[in-house]
Amino acid sequence: QVHLVESGGGLVQAGGSLRLSCAASGRTLSSGTMGWFRQAPGKEREFVAALRLTWNELTTNYADSVKGRFTISRDNSKNTFYLQMNSLKPEDTAVYYCTTSPRYLLGISRANEYSSWGQGTQVTVSS
Repeated sequence: QVHLVESGGGLVQAGGSLRLSCAASGRTLSSGTMGWFRQAPGKEREFVAALRLTWNELTTNYADSVKGRFTISRDNSKNTFYLQMNSLKPEDTAVYYCTTSPRYLLGISRANEYSSWGQGTQVTVSS
């Protein structure tokens, strides 16, 4: 079982930036799928971004609402992956969760496809 610990959330003004980190232990993130979801009050958890990794390929995917503003990346040496969030908007306010699967997922936007989850970190964007 992979244990995920998030950090980097906080309060930022609209137009600002934050970088979320997700440190993993229990399994090396050398393959499979790493993702970020978010959940705003009163709303369902929604897909934000995913990174899929095989021995010879790395692909990234983003929700339309964050495309061009958010970037998912990884640091293999730290067994950590990140979500760089730029040009933040008030509608980005939510609890952000990191998640992983050891598989190369096809259904990257489906939360129930993932096997391990972080505890969540609050991101608040003020207008």
